[in-house]
Amino acid sequence: MTFLTDKVDGLFAEWDKPDSPGCALAIIKGGEMVYKRGYGMADLERNVPISPASVFDLGSTGKQFTAMLIVILAEQGFLSLDDNVHQYIPEMPAYEQPITLRHLIHHTSGLRDYTTLMEMSGRPCENFYYEDELLDLICRQKELNFKPGEEYLYSNTGYFLLGVIAKRVTGKPFPELLREHLLEPLGMRATDLNDDARRIVKNRAIGYSPREGDGYCTDMSLCGGYGDGAILSTVEDLFLWDQNFYNNKLGGGGQGLILKVHAPGELNSGERLDYAFGLFVSDYRGLRRVAHAGGWAGYRSELARFPDQEFSVICLTNLGSVSPSRLAQQVADLYLADQFTEQVPSPGVPAFSELAANQIERITGLYRNRRTGSVLRLSTREGKLIGEVFGLSLPMVATSSTHLKAVESPFDLEVDLEEPQWENEQTISVMLDEGKPEPYQKMTAIPITPLQLAEYVGNYHSDELDISYQVLLEGEHLFLKRGYSPQEALQPMTLDLFTGRDAEFEFERDEQNQICAFRLGAGRVRNIRFAKWGPSTNRVQPAHCEM
Repeated sequence: MTFLTDKVDGLFAEWDKPDSPGCALAIIKGGEMVYKRGYGMADLERNVPISPASVFDLGSTGKQFTAMLIVILAEQGFLSLDDNVHQYIPEMPAYEQPITLRHLIHHTSGLRDYTTLMEMSGRPCENFYYEDELLDLICRQKELNFKPGEEYLYSNTGYFLLGVIAKRVTGKPFPELLREHLLEPLGMRATDLNDDARRIVKNRAIGYSPREGDGYCTDMSLCGGYGDGAILSTVEDLFLWDQNFYNNKLGGGGQGLILKVHAPGELNSGERLDYAFGLFVSDYRGLRRVAHAGGWAGYRSELARFPDQEFSVICLTNLGSVSPSRLAQQVADLYLADQFTEQVPSPGVPAFSELAANQIERITGLYRNRRTGSVLRLSTREGKLIGEVFGLSLPMVATSSTHLKAVESPFDLEVDLEEPQWENEQTISVMLDEGKPEPYQKMTAIPITPLQLAEYVGNYHSDELDISYQVLLEGEHLFLKRGYSPQEALQPMTLDLFTGRDAEFEFERDEQNQICAFRLGAGRVRNIRFAKWGPSTNRVQPAHCEM
């Protein structure tokens, strides 16, 4: 065991210092916590080290708590998973097709992600907001990303609404429901919902992010306490949660509840998803794995369980640049090395320079997903291949002559170019995080003159976000101004298509070929419409534009 734990400690050595935030770790095997440790500091100002009793914000790892609660309430007759959400939240728009609670659970509702909507509407996620304020923002959305059940797209909105529904059907506060149905039966005394970020939490680890240049800065949020996350917990308490999946004490008891929360979602087409009830159920190196990661402010988390091996890894960190999912995977590689049926992924990847110059020339350029509107640019910078997506510039390396992978990235980004593509590279296959490969079509860059850029200048308003944006022209460059945020450059992709810091802007023209609106898309939010109100700050009658 010492040999293995020494190797585990080596994985975390980078953060195991008195001047660094770090991680809490628990390794569970056969019903016992065989190793638990803290690495680095919980509080850099007060020199408090991380321990297995340190409290972290779990972020989206907490979605499994909400999902479990909803299934228990369904068993008790408070609701049905196939009920129309409008039945419980009548203030929501009556969309063309009904959205069910099951759609919310499996991220197939088509509802736009409210955290992205917050940023778009000038509401920084670190601020405090009343639940009703965010519910109003959700209910202002006239359109969906897609028809319910047609696609899977991760959206925090679904679990936010599940928390609202749980309160409305029971008449009890959401934290009380969690304690009554989940935490107290399992003896999870150090776990609670972060519904009041101002209260004192014993043993809380402070969240941090790297400071540009050197060192760290605090990264905390006053926003939280909803059904999509905000659970505060420790690796010791999560051990109790993890073990309940083998011997359930919740609801009416028995394994029937556990079978229900592991059931995967399905699309209208009958395609089964990897996402169940707040849990990703998939295979890793030939073994069944049940896991979920989370991230909020400066916190990141991962709870990964290999149920057939009765083995789990819990990794919680208070540094936003750390990937606990990758660390948990590396720990599993060590402990389950003799049980995997597939080979260990190679730790090394071929260098970018191994691609031939003509291959590099063919793959660089601008690509767009016609279905979602997402844009990816492949370019070279200082001798390195760069992937630009969602306003981020990510270094890319080649793992083969037809496969690219992002490194030093907060999410997985992989690009496939099939052999025939070297002859005609019009389409590439792009995979983001847990999603499926999507075709991206190569676009031809069209130079835009300063005179053409002037057509886009003006004020644009969105009723769905209740905010106006300004498009400005300075010299030969367009800039976007959102509220009091610093203005950001708009990069032209092609005529009428631009990218900003974290979004794509597709402008629309009226019957006279004049710019009358733009459609805004950003990952988990698609097609937000901003109508043009003229070049001045005063609102005028918007130009007519077909919807």
